[in-house]
Amino acid sequence: MTLRVLVWRGILFVIGLFVAYQLWLFAHVFWWINHNPETSAFMETQLQVLQSKNPDAELKHRWVAYNQISPNLKKALITSEDAKFLDHEGFDWEGIQTAWEKNLKKGKIVAGGSTISQQLAKNLFLSGKKTPWRKLEEAAITVMMEQMMSKRRIFEIYLNVIEWGNGVFGAEAASRHYYRKSARSLSASESAKLAAMVPNPRYYDKHRSDRRLLRKTRIIQRRMYYADYP
Repeated sequence: MTLRVLVWRGILFVIGLFVAYQLWLFAHVFWWINHNPETSAFMETQLQVLQSKNPDAELKHRWVAYNQISPNLKKALITSEDAKFLDHEGFDWEGIQTAWEKNLKKGKIVAGGSTISQQLAKNLFLSGKKTPWRKLEEAAITVMMEQMMSKRRIFEIYLNVIEWGNGVFGAEAASRHYYRKSARSLSASESAKLAAMVPNPRYYDKHRSDRRLLRKTRIIQRRMYYADYP
């Protein structure tokens, strides 16, 4: 067998693995149109971290239906994380450009620009490592979800799987962790504070009176009344 044949077989093998992985992703997204994810890649990673310190550690997570989550929290998250959620097809190009300019000006990453769909794609499937390959996969998964799922379904899954503290995932667990009430009962101010915590939830879990958190909470609460959600 010549070297050329070996090289081509290697290339075809890599392509086959890539196609198989994309089909695996597609099958999961298709399944989740009507079935709720029991966990996510990010949740499993965080559970491993917690259990490395305490083998008996468990995540705080409980799935609740979309209509069991307060409209206040939905408005607050749209305001804070993705004001154009209902209008874009997965990517907010203007937001990405703005984030790029901020990061360039500061000389470091201070803004993300990711939409709710992109955040969900990352949390469901990918590791926390920031690599060009991961960003390409995130984009591919985002396109799949936007084409196959309704905005309401994307938002419902997002509300139920995003991180809200050290081992705390989803709106219901967050509401009970911070306010000892169900997610359907969250007030405007409580919802605004939960939304403000999303970019750095483990830090704010330990620093609930942080000035930046309280300032962002006030800003979100002032703006959230104008937000539209699916």
